[in-house]
Amino acid sequence: MTRNKGFTLIELLVVIGIIGILAAVVIAAVNPGRQFAEARNTQRRADLYQLTNGIYQFAAEHNGNLPGTDDTVLIPNFPPAATCIGTLTGAPDNCFNLGAAGDVDGQSDGVTEPIVPTYMAAVPYDPSVGSLGNASYTIFLDAATGRITADAPGAELSAVISVTR
Repeated sequence: MTRNKGFTLIELLVVIGIIGILAAVVIAAVNPGRQFAEARNTQRRADLYQLTNGIYQFAAEHNGNLPGTDDTVLIPNFPPAATCIGTLTGAPDNCFNLGAAGDVDGQSDGVTEPIVPTYMAAVPYDPSVGSLGNASYTIFLDAATGRITADAPGAELSAVISVTR
């Protein structure tokens, strides 16, 4: 009688079952949905730093004046309350068009230097729900402290993402 070397069907099924159980445990432990949400939150945080850095670089090169869209330095229209950023400046969004904001000489003469592309390549927008029209980020100037705050209200995992400079 000859004996064939090899595995029986039962042994193969047991090994495949164990590998399947281990794979399910690893996938559940890694939780890819949470990992992607954390990656999007990291992108939001980087976007807010880019926004505030670009605005402060503009202000540093323009005698402390913040970029506005009304070509008036004496009465700047930089938002005093949390306002969305984007090109949808009319109702219902009423966003602050940061991409077109900027004034070179502080005079109401139409000579402007937009903040985009000089101080940032483009106005960043939320990786999940933002668009060029409404970035889904908010920004405002606190008149009492003179500091700018940018927020990401669409943050995931109950995170609060805010940058104040």
